[in-house]
Amino acid sequence: MSRVLLVCIALVLSACATVGAPAPVESRENRPLTILISIDGFHSDYLAWGATPTLSALAANGASGAMRPSFPSVTFPNHYTLVTGLHPDHHGIVGNAFIDPVLGRFSMARKETGWWDQAEPIWVTAERAGLTAGTMFWPGSETEIRGVRPTHWAPFDQTLTGDARVDRLLQWMDGSSPPDLATLYFDIVDTAGHGNGPDAEATMVAAAAVDASISRLLRGLEARGLAGRANLVIVSDHGMAPTAPERAIYLDDLIEASALQVIYAGAVAYLEPVPGREAEVEAALVRRHPHAECWTRATIPARFVLGSNPRVPSIVCLADTGWLLATRARPVTRSGGAHGYDNAAPAMSALFIAHGPAFRQGVRLDSLDSVDVQPLLGRLLGIAVPAGDGQAADTLPAMIP
Repeated sequence: MSRVLLVCIALVLSACATVGAPAPVESRENRPLTILISIDGFHSDYLAWGATPTLSALAANGASGAMRPSFPSVTFPNHYTLVTGLHPDHHGIVGNAFIDPVLGRFSMARKETGWWDQAEPIWVTAERAGLTAGTMFWPGSETEIRGVRPTHWAPFDQTLTGDARVDRLLQWMDGSSPPDLATLYFDIVDTAGHGNGPDAEATMVAAAAVDASISRLLRGLEARGLAGRANLVIVSDHGMAPTAPERAIYLDDLIEASALQVIYAGAVAYLEPVPGREAEVEAALVRRHPHAECWTRATIPARFVLGSNPRVPSIVCLADTGWLLATRARPVTRSGGAHGYDNAAPAMSALFIAHGPAFRQGVRLDSLDSVDVQPLLGRLLGIAVPAGDGQAADTLPAMIP
């Protein structure tokens, strides 16, 4: 039987299969293809700009909705939430920087194993289920997690263009072990938003460039005969809020700088008192301030789902949306954009689009949370996933029965 005929049969079977009962694992051509795409820093409202016709068409012909990120609404915690279905307090990547009692200080440059093992990302689950995963950039995907790596992966290279990232993914599709699950990551919208603000022309230009790269992906899938069985889940990790030097709160003005170890500062600040000065620091910081509020680990509001993990610092401060926590040693000197704020703030609203044979057309979803994405991916792949914090019911209205 020719390969062309096999592919045609696969497309027919894929169209008839239900989401909960995918084609048999032993028949590769019959398996659904799931592609998870992240556009870092893409606010859900950016779709209304008119700069992203591909994304707008996918949303109109699929399911879409504004999505609430986890707290803190920063990149590494939320990317790991998207693929584990757990809030940062439960998956362990509690910030872009934090201190582990055993492993030491984490930063986004750390690639060693161990940091990510408090949870299981979807590519590990897929590989363990006998599927093939390919991660074209995703926080954590360069590391062996619980003894497993994706079959295909690449070390993060920010200089690699969006089109080049798409082409690498398509090359994996052409190989002898094409992925059943693929991830694709774009960072230029976030970079433009930080440097210029969320409403700047440069941010719109970056969004348009990513849109063009996704169009390239769609053409590549079509050319390979994969479009009929490809389900795309397109998300962002958070939104973006405008910032300015006059909206800065300096920690040095609240407590002597020598009393604090500043692990991370920005929209949210992670702080550890210097040993012996705990009472002094707590008395000075833990309360409501103009444009910010600080808590001890034990008193962080429950709705943030943060504080039980030992990697959460002794004191967490949160700025009001549009304000920044900083130090005199590293002052805020220019206007731009930031995230990390209250995850319920409208400015932090993230993107969600789902398109493909598994999804209804023209569905608008409400009450989406980033923890809902991992159980959705499990349904698309037809595999059992570890129990998490997400609600399968939040995305079920988008699915074709």
